[in-house]
This record gives sequence, C-alpha cells and structure tokens, in this order.
Amino acid sequence: MTPELAALAATALIHALLVILSQQRLTRDVGAEGNASPRDNMPELSQDTQRLRRALGNHVENIGLFISAVVIVQFTGQNTWFTATCAWVFVAARLIYVPAYLYGWAPWRSLIFTVGFLATFAMIAAAFF
Repeated sequence: MTPELAALAATALIHALLVILSQQRLTRDVGAEGNASPRDNMPELSQDTQRLRRALGNHVENIGLFISAVVIVQFTGQNTWFTATCAWVFVAARLIYVPAYLYGWAPWRSLIFTVGFLATFAMIAAAFF
C-alpha cells in the first residue's frame, strides 16, 4: 500500500471516529429514542454536540477532495515523498481539527483547516509534474 492510500485509510478511520463521537453526544442530548427518530423536532443540542456535528459536516465536505487527490496521484503514478508527506499532513490536520473545533480553538481551527486544504491541492498539483 502506498503512503497516500494508507493516509486515505487513516482518514476513513478519523471519519468513523467522528461519526461515533458525534452520535454519542447526540444520544447524550436527546436519548436513544431521539437519536433513532426522524429528528424533525430536535431540542436544543449542547454546544459540544453542535460543534462535533459541524466538524463532521466539514469533514464530509473535505474528504471528497482528498479522495480525488489520492486517486489522481495513484492513477498518474506520481507518488513521491512530497505527495506522501502532503497526504499525511492532511491526516494530521484533520485529526487535530476535531479537538480544535470541539474546544473552540480560534483562530487555530481555521489555520489547521487551511493546512490540510493546501496539502490536498499540493498533491493534485504535484501530479502534473
């Protein structure tokens, strides 16, 4: 397995962890029945639950771009130490992003997001060279 694919697998694990954490907090706020419901009339959620749900949404928005970067690098055969480093920088940024969002580390959360975002685009750009 290439380092980029390993980073993609690690990103999937981060995603699964974020889903589990978000669902645990939601269950804590609304109970198992509320979590299993269609969620049409949800009560006010705790700040932690709201933040974890937004962090998950952000992760969902960004994982597709990272998947694209890994696929492009793999299919073009442009795997290098640089693309591997970028892939793992993305993973590290996403891993740090979760507590940064949960605990409200401003403006660091935005900076952490930007590092991961730029690493993804650097991978795509590297596939052209």
